[in-house]
Amino acid sequence: MLSGWFLWFILFWVVFLVGMFAIGGFFMFRKFLKRLPKEDGMSELDWQDYYLKKTRHLWPKDQKQLLEELVQPVPELFRDVARQKIAGRIGQLAIDEKAKKITQDLVVRGYILATPKRDHKFLLKTLNEKQIDVTPYHHLF
Repeated sequence: MLSGWFLWFILFWVVFLVGMFAIGGFFMFRKFLKRLPKEDGMSELDWQDYYLKKTRHLWPKDQKQLLEELVQPVPELFRDVARQKIAGRIGQLAIDEKAKKITQDLVVRGYILATPKRDHKFLLKTLNEKQIDVTPYHHLF
């Protein structure tokens, strides 16, 4: 029979593994749901890739740099995913508005629309540091 510290070690290990599998499964399931095709036959991630490819040539260096600064608070492990999601939303706005290039206005609006409200506090702080007027965007917050 198991007794003493070894029993506690095994119990801790079982709880730890179940917890890690649950967390991993949650994120895998979310990714799976985003890959499922919608009514139009394309998934959320397919549309995101489409907008990225269509607008890749519209991005000037200064707007790429602004996007990089805006995704800095995201942990490095998830930064690429966040950058692609935000850039896809910005691309969607650019295509919808038939923009000739990605502007600061499109970057800010796309960031607001693509991110949850809890991230807007950092956006406001960054825009204030860069002395960018946020009054045109208050209706989006």
